[in-house]
Amino acid sequence: MDSARGGGRGGKRGGKRNRGREQDKDVRLSKALCYVLRHGASQMGFQMGTDGFLFVEDLLAHPHFRSYTLEDVERVVETNDKQRFKLRSHPEDGRLQIRANQGHSVQVADLELKPVLAGSPDCPAEAVHGSYLSNWSSIKQQGLSRMNRTHIHLASGLPGEDGVISGMRRNCDLAVFIDVPKALSDGIEFFWSENGVLLTPGDSQGKLLPAYFIRALSLKPTRSLLPLE
Repeated sequence: MDSARGGGRGGKRGGKRNRGREQDKDVRLSKALCYVLRHGASQMGFQMGTDGFLFVEDLLAHPHFRSYTLEDVERVVETNDKQRFKLRSHPEDGRLQIRANQGHSVQVADLELKPVLAGSPDCPAEAVHGSYLSNWSSIKQQGLSRMNRTHIHLASGLPGEDGVISGMRRNCDLAVFIDVPKALSDGIEFFWSENGVLLTPGDSQGKLLPAYFIRALSLKPTRSLLPLE
């Protein structure tokens, strides 16, 4: 009986280890997909379409992805909590394709982004950019920059609020609230991605200046407003 009980406990521990290994594998695959689909397709020898899609069979044939299966890719796309990826059948030959919904540093002509129009029902009064308190001194003077990406990412609210699934990293400790209607009135464009992230290329310099900031909030346990000046 002792041996049987011990075997049972070992089985439970083994099950937990297996689930842990599968989760680690999914995290590695998700990160690898983010890199190739957002930034590194050409460096890795892929020919990405103007719509940002790659054929899954080509991806899995690459040495970097040969340890993964179609089922792994489908699971990561389905379970990704921020809905970073999209799978589709190619409209002409039906072959499975994948792309990232946003976050690109490479130019993609058609991500099926939905333009935000001033005064429209889907135009938010404000949106939130997540960053880090260590960057606040620079941000409040120079504004937000899209850096090497094609867009600045904004969320419709703070993480955990109703309907907010993406738009900032979980470890952000700074939230900068943006006056979207004001920026739109100055000609700055905004778009909704398929997974609910608000994107903007910023101004001609790729920035959202402090003039569009409403407030800034420290996200540390003792939340507090930060001075804008």
